[in-house]
Amino acid sequence: MNAFDLSRLRPRLPSPLEPVEDERFARHGLTLLLKRDDLIHPDLPGNKWRKLALNLRAADGRPVLTFGGAYSNHLRATAAAGRLLGFPTVGVVRGDELAGRPLNPSLARCAADGMRLEFVDRATYRAKHEPATLAALLERAPAGAYVVPEGGSNALAVQGCVELGRELVGEADTVAVACGTGGTLAGLAAGLGPGQRALGVPVLRGGFLGGEVRALQDAAFGGPRGEWALDERFHGGGYARTSPELEAFAQDFEARHGLAVERLYVAKMLFGLVALAHEGAFPAGTRLAAVVTGAPEPA
Repeated sequence: MNAFDLSRLRPRLPSPLEPVEDERFARHGLTLLLKRDDLIHPDLPGNKWRKLALNLRAADGRPVLTFGGAYSNHLRATAAAGRLLGFPTVGVVRGDELAGRPLNPSLARCAADGMRLEFVDRATYRAKHEPATLAALLERAPAGAYVVPEGGSNALAVQGCVELGRELVGEADTVAVACGTGGTLAGLAAGLGPGQRALGVPVLRGGFLGGEVRALQDAAFGGPRGEWALDERFHGGGYARTSPELEAFAQDFEARHGLAVERLYVAKMLFGLVALAHEGAFPAGTRLAAVVTGAPEPA
């Protein structure tokens, strides 16, 4: 299979947009819609398809080296793409202390899909963009490897996410998405139409994401595009962290709507939307679209 020929994987595009009845929104005169990007492809769901597609075309069948944490959806999607399209993958994983431990389900799936996992200490991981560090990693990778950054977020990924916004033109007033590296938000905002805005819900602490989104839009488009904002309050303690309150919320949402809710991104975004609706953040009559960027990790 040619790495260019991603259409042979039969992605479900545009992804479905589903209205849901939820009194927590209805009592404020709001309509909630779920943008089901989790249904795009079973192995490359959600924003992972959108962010990887143009990068894989650029790689043109070469090995792909990329980065992520122990629970990285991006690593899992890249490994699956390598299996499906027949190219080698290397995942540089943050935390050398993980090397001697049993693999968690997410990393086990990566390994089963043929990804070579390389565990590095956190100082090395932080320096992964420095030329000397990257060169050392590439020396150990298969020859000619194409580098995709952490979370898949680069100019090509942002351009790939523009289509998400275009699919929602005229369908919603505010579109919310959980954010890790900011690439999906940067592209989503660029694809939306006049009068629409994108709302990012960061799942990491630190307050750095605004600058990342601006830098990604500069790289992808040469300047800012679209209307977007961030609400930094719903990270739940940081990346890969949850709380009993968030778990109870996710279980309740699943029971109400029959949707399996991914905890590290999607649950935080939905929790934030419910809180914002309660605070009166949206005028009555607002159509809210919540992007379901992925499914729960494998058991």
